[in-house]
Amino acid sequence: MKRRLLVLDLWGVGDLAVASPFLRLASQEYEVTLVAKPAAEDLRLRFWPEVHVIPFTAPWSAFRGKYRLHEWRWKAIRRLLETMRSQNFDAGVSARRDPRDHLLMALMGAKRRYGFPRLGSELLLTDPINLAEPLAHRYTHWQHLAKALGLNLPAPTDLPKRTKQEKIIVHTGAGQPVRVWPLVNYERLVARLRERSYKIQVLCDPDQLSFWQGRGEAAIAPANLTELCDLLESARVFVGNDSGPGHLAAVSGIPTFTIFGPQFPSLFAPIHPSSEWVEGPPCPYKPCHDSCRFQVPHCLHNINEQDLSERIELFIAKQIRSESCV
Repeated sequence: MKRRLLVLDLWGVGDLAVASPFLRLASQEYEVTLVAKPAAEDLRLRFWPEVHVIPFTAPWSAFRGKYRLHEWRWKAIRRLLETMRSQNFDAGVSARRDPRDHLLMALMGAKRRYGFPRLGSELLLTDPINLAEPLAHRYTHWQHLAKALGLNLPAPTDLPKRTKQEKIIVHTGAGQPVRVWPLVNYERLVARLRERSYKIQVLCDPDQLSFWQGRGEAAIAPANLTELCDLLESARVFVGNDSGPGHLAAVSGIPTFTIFGPQFPSLFAPIHPSSEWVEGPPCPYKPCHDSCRFQVPHCLHNINEQDLSERIELFIAKQIRSESCV
């Protein structure tokens, strides 16, 4: 009988995408239970079908009002803890330097708890892992966790190859507005790429749909992650913001070009080995994740549009040439 492994990944779709190679590897040796937001179930069958998903939206992962303790669903949290303790997990892991994750692993009864301590949370971990580079890429965290479990998680070089797909997917959405390159810039980029005879499909968030419809663009706002992943099946290259869809594209084997603003690419660039990105001008407050001290995120708005468009063109041409030779 396989040993039981508890995995906590309580944040966004991008986090789950980056964790996908670890989940696939760990499920070969362990009976893996993943506690994550409900969207994880949409990804399970496509990326890690042997993983058992327990849906849980941690109140502290909300963008606003996360510390309104009186609004937390305490009864649901208690039921979750009782259910998880009954599973008798041999080990638990979390890739975030988050004491709340470490407390959850302890309360869920994982016998050995692996994680990256912060603010004294090594007291909650049986096997704390101290990183030489605390600001290392998130995938590096999963590699350290795999090693602690006796597994070897290599660089993600075994992703599917994309040679028959034709479309260039341009996705203009993101989890928060501070990560969105201006839509009028995207409009000009799409027109420019079509002038070069590329077949373009625009995907967007629901609140952006009226913008594209007003321009006569047949943009699609996917209703859920299943629809998004189905649409990505036709993509040869993905262009977009620092977002969950970009990470899903990368783990699906699609070379991505990402426009970064408040976040550092060194921490969270898509894991496809051919992925490239542009990072906005320096700001003393980066990485500021999903908030900005200014009225607009200058790190995104001040990216030179002409230079960026040229880089994206070169990236697309390079990917099409290299994949045509496979």
